[in-house]
Amino acid sequence: MKDKNQIKIEKILRLPSWIKFPISKASEFEKIQTLIKKSNIHTICEEGRCPNRAECYAAGTATFLLGGSICSRACAFCQVNKGKPTPLNNFESIQVAEAVKILNLKYVVLTSVARDDLPDHGANLFISTINEIRKFDPKIQIEVLTPDLWGGGKSFEDKDKLQKERLRTILEKKPTCFNHNLETVERLQKEVRRGASYKNSLSLLEKAKSIAPDIQTKSGIMLGLGETLKEIETTILDLKKVNCDQITIGQYLRPSLKHLSVKKYWEPSEFEYLTNFSKKLGFKKVSCGPLVRSSYHAG
Repeated sequence: MKDKNQIKIEKILRLPSWIKFPISKASEFEKIQTLIKKSNIHTICEEGRCPNRAECYAAGTATFLLGGSICSRACAFCQVNKGKPTPLNNFESIQVAEAVKILNLKYVVLTSVARDDLPDHGANLFISTINEIRKFDPKIQIEVLTPDLWGGGKSFEDKDKLQKERLRTILEKKPTCFNHNLETVERLQKEVRRGASYKNSLSLLEKAKSIAPDIQTKSGIMLGLGETLKEIETTILDLKKVNCDQITIGQYLRPSLKHLSVKKYWEPSEFEYLTNFSKKLGFKKVSCGPLVRSSYHAG
């Protein structure tokens, strides 16, 4: 029997008063959820249990999750299911496009689970969906939020080359914005983003700006995982060094007891400081606050 002093008791922080979830009409919430289920498509709003999904649904918007609902990686912060990905839905791009049409969206965000099992690591999921959306309305603005597209080669040089080729095929479709999240500071990457790399992600953003200088680049980080203010500032500076145009900074909220615990709830005044810090560096758009998420108010 373990000594009581050997049993580690986790301290769970109480949700602070300044984190208030938006309230929305139940009818609007149900309307979008019903459409998603009937269309056999997925959204990161549902799979990731986003705290803003009621607000976004009420506005008739959603961020579509491509490649199924099972991710080939196991990030310790994410609510999306992990494991062996399911076979691709060959009609997914058409179904997403039809949902976009029904919702009458003018700005669409496309993201995906990581599909390291596919030769192109899921790049064609974005390409085919963009093509289908633009068939009925070429004027719709489309933001893509991609995984790191890394891997598949035998050497670093091979992986680097493949990442650039996959990225180029997506950027050739001229999305309004290319988004890829660092998620956290460099020290915490292995713990938080299993299978991902801080340097590879920065490299992807740098390649995107090099390939398509006119396309806005964007990245986001979460706070509350044990990072320091100095580390956050360094991360913001690193994003600026690769000419990232937009940045989102939000509070990490633990999806379940199986996920990483919240080490700190950052205060509104601290978010305000980071907003001013980022703006002074020259980012074109800064979204910073407790409930800010990568695609929140993206349009």
